[in-house]
Amino acid sequence: LFQAWKCRCRDVPSVDIVVWSELPTGAGLGSSAAFSVCVAAALLAACGAIACPPTDAATPARWTEEELSLINSWAFQGERVIHGNPSGVDNAVGTWGGALRYQSGKITSLKRVPTLRILLTNTKVPRSTKVLVAGVKEKILKVRRCLRGRRWGRAVGDVPLVSPRPRAEQGRAQEHPCLLRAIPTRPGTPAGPLTRRVRACFQELFDINQHHLNVIGVGHPCLDRLCRVTASHGLHSKLTGAGGGGCGVTLLPPDTSPLAVEAAKRDLCACGFECWETNVGAPGVTLHSPSALSAEVLRALSMS
Repeated sequence: LFQAWKCRCRDVPSVDIVVWSELPTGAGLGSSAAFSVCVAAALLAACGAIACPPTDAATPARWTEEELSLINSWAFQGERVIHGNPSGVDNAVGTWGGALRYQSGKITSLKRVPTLRILLTNTKVPRSTKVLVAGVKEKILKVRRCLRGRRWGRAVGDVPLVSPRPRAEQGRAQEHPCLLRAIPTRPGTPAGPLTRRVRACFQELFDINQHHLNVIGVGHPCLDRLCRVTASHGLHSKLTGAGGGGCGVTLLPPDTSPLAVEAAKRDLCACGFECWETNVGAPGVTLHSPSALSAEVLRALSMS
């Protein structure tokens, strides 16, 4: 891959890179991956390894699949510098957008995924992905050392130490593409029988996932508080990223009452948290015309 890239490239010019971002850093939102993807795309375009497609003010330009693969491969190297041993999920999502399935180290893109509304909440508790991931790895290795040569499997008596996902949960995870396609995308859409079942399944998976993450030691009291606050309004939440603080994500099904969302946001802000609504399923890395950028972005870039 590197040799093919080298043959296509001209010398990299001397450049200044100015970065502006709305993402809080170190909060579990993939800010490092977004940075790596954008820098990789900019430098590859600058040295001629990928095209610089024309854009207009209304329509951002996208690269070809081959070019996106090259962007992703270099962005992954940036993630390795930052995190040490990343999964590659964050940079892949940043490159292709939409939704991806990660299973046994393999990443595949899901097609025709609806845009999902979520509430992001920043607990403002700083954390380090590298430290948290290393802690989980050490815990797993410690358990394996303790159980080596014994017949206990992964449990001592009736107490699970590092519990694998139940088979039922694995089966539901396999059904996620079908579940996603069954969700209506327009807010305020009445919930039919299928929509209610899909919503209940996702909410249950959120709760199970949050429980497992607490078990392996990446939870935090502030994240538990976030989950309790949203649960009091009938909403289901889990941590995002490596946990240990940072952000939590709350599912907002299309039939969620706006009053419930506003009440949850008010209570979360009263806890000292910061929250905002957004969507999952947006496009990946794109090239924008300068005239299409907002005045706020242009002002921030001009001051750098």
